[in-house]
Amino acid sequence: MTMAPGIIIDHLTVNYREVQALRNINLSVRPGKLVGIFGPNGAGKSTLVKAMLGLMPVVTGRVTYGNEELSHQLNRVAYVPQRSQIDWTFPATVWDVVMMGRVKKTGWFNRFSATSRQVAQASLERVDMADFRDRPIGALSGGQQQRVFLALALAQEADIFCFDEPFVGVDQKTETVLFRIFRELATAGKTVMVVNHDLGESITNFDQLILLNKELIAAGPREWVLTRDHMTRAYGGQVGFFGHVA
Repeated sequence: MTMAPGIIIDHLTVNYREVQALRNINLSVRPGKLVGIFGPNGAGKSTLVKAMLGLMPVVTGRVTYGNEELSHQLNRVAYVPQRSQIDWTFPATVWDVVMMGRVKKTGWFNRFSATSRQVAQASLERVDMADFRDRPIGALSGGQQQRVFLALALAQEADIFCFDEPFVGVDQKTETVLFRIFRELATAGKTVMVVNHDLGESITNFDQLILLNKELIAAGPREWVLTRDHMTRAYGGQVGFFGHVA
């Protein structure tokens, strides 16, 4: 089996409202690993993902996937933003939302195929939300909403999956489902990147970590990144370290 290409971030600098949000980020993200993006508030975690996907302008640098700009290959990407950025009053059912994941493959003005409907149904079943397919999305709990958007991502059959703070405001069942699906995607050779802020025990679910504070503090295997020196550089004295920090 041919190994999927990696994402290469090369000298990436990003400004946000005339303030430098990221400075000279250089790293590579390989497929087949569950990658967590960590750092304090305002560290540039969400900015990194948005800049990678071309959703905000960059000052310098480029992000490539297979020697081509990643922003030119968004048909290969499934991106789930923070729940706070989604209009939950929009009059759509769970089924409507998940079927949106098939638009890229179907086209805006074409009818969905039987295959697309099967993929959407399978995606809902995978996140334990098939029984809610006719519910308005705004009538669900936070955890249920997050699982629906995970199903939306799965329905896209993407190569790259990016999730921004998916664990905020969710229940334990949803967190378990999310980590299970993330692991399945990584095992299948997908590129899986998750912005997270939790420095508790759930951090042990990640294979690789990217630690930011406007610049790259460290990136690599969890045990290499989670050192007291790296965490102090990222967080200063404002964080209680997880017990396994060396």
